[in-house]
Amino acid sequence: MAKDKICSSCGKRLVGHGNTFFKCPKCGSTEVGRCDQCRDQSVSYECGKCGFVGP
Repeated sequence: MAKDKICSSCGKRLVGHGNTFFKCPKCGSTEVGRCDQCRDQSVSYECGKCGFVGP
């Protein structure tokens, strides 16, 4: 069973449209997920591996 992807900012399950996924800009090894609401509101996120914080 696949693990659900969650928003790195608010913890919401990422299903449907408007979400984005990318590698951490600093370490490049952790996938960051962002829901459309947190992206629109520039809510910060933190990389679980290196601690990078970004909007």
